[in-house]
Amino acid sequence: MDLNTVWFILIMVLFIGFFLLEGFDYGVGILLPFLGRDDADRRVIINTIGPFWDGNEVWLITAGGAMFAAFPHWYATLFSGFYLPLLLILLTLIVRGVAFEFRSKDRNPNWRRLWDWMLFTGSFVPAFLWGVAFANLVRGVPIDAEMQYTGGFWNLLNPYALAGGLATLSLFTLHGAAFLNLRTKAELLDRAHKAAVRLWLPAVVLVAAFVVGGYLATDMFTRLGINPGPVPLGAGAALLAAGWFIRQRYYGWAFAMTALTIALAMIGVGMGLYPRVMVSSLNNDWSLTVYNASSSPYTLRVMTIVAAIFVPVVLIYQGWSYRIFRQRIGREDMLEY
Repeated sequence: MDLNTVWFILIMVLFIGFFLLEGFDYGVGILLPFLGRDDADRRVIINTIGPFWDGNEVWLITAGGAMFAAFPHWYATLFSGFYLPLLLILLTLIVRGVAFEFRSKDRNPNWRRLWDWMLFTGSFVPAFLWGVAFANLVRGVPIDAEMQYTGGFWNLLNPYALAGGLATLSLFTLHGAAFLNLRTKAELLDRAHKAAVRLWLPAVVLVAAFVVGGYLATDMFTRLGINPGPVPLGAGAALLAAGWFIRQRYYGWAFAMTALTIALAMIGVGMGLYPRVMVSSLNNDWSLTVYNASSSPYTLRVMTIVAAIFVPVVLIYQGWSYRIFRQRIGREDMLEY
C-alpha cells in the first residue's frame, strides 16, 4: 500500500470520526426545540453536548488540513466547485458556536429562544449539506481536463444529492436521539426515547432510497455489483438493529448501532470512490485520483511521521474527556443562571 492510498484512508477516517461525533451534536441541536419544553429542559439538552461539541469539530479542521497538504488539487477543485454550500456550512457553524456562548448571557426568554433556533439552524443545515456534498462526490460533477470545476451551484442540487442530504439529516437526527437516551434521565429521557422510536423508520426509508438511487445515478452498480459486499450490507443491518435496541431500551447498543451505520456508510463511500477522490461527470479519465491530485512523496512521508506522533495524543485526550463527562444529567443538575 503506497502513501497516496494511506492518506486517502486517513482522510476518510477523519471524516468518519467527524460524522460519528459531530453527527450526534447535529442531532441534539435539531431536536432541541422539540424535546425541550421549557428553559430548564433545553439547558439539559445543550449541556449533554456542551463539553464535546467544539472538540468534535476539530476532526473536520484536521480533515481539511490533511486534504490540503496531501491532495492539494482535490482541495482546490472541491473548495472552488463547492464554494457556496461549503460557505453556508461554515456560516451556520459559526452561528451555532455563537449560540452556545450567547444563549446564557441574558435571562430574557425571547433572547434564549432566538439562540435555541440559531442552534437548530446551525445543526440542521450542515447535517443536510454534508450529505449533498458527499453524494455529489460519488455521483460526479463537471470537471474538465485541467481539474477545474465547470458547473454552477445548481448542478449540486440534483435529485440524488438532495436524497443524500435527507439521508444524512435523518441519520444524524436519529444518532442525536440515541445520544440523548444515554445522557438524560427522567421525563426528558422518556421524550428522547419516543423521539428515537419515531425517527428510526423515516431514517431507514430515506437511507434505503439513497442507496437505491446510488445504483441508478452513479457507477456503484458496476463497481460494487448487485451484492455490494459486507460493508454496505453491514451498514443496513446495523441501522435495522438500532431500531430493535431502541425499542428494547438498550441505549448503549442502540447508539453503537447508529454509530456503526455512519462509519460503514462512509467506508462504502470510500470504496465507491477509490482510487478517485472526485468523479468527473464529463469524462471519467478527467476524474481526480489519489495519484494525480496528490502532493510529492516527500510531503506525504513527512505528514505520515507527524500524524503518527500527534494523532494518538489527540485520541487519548478526547477519549479522556468523554469518560469524565459520561454521567447522565437532568433538570436537578442545572444551576440557576
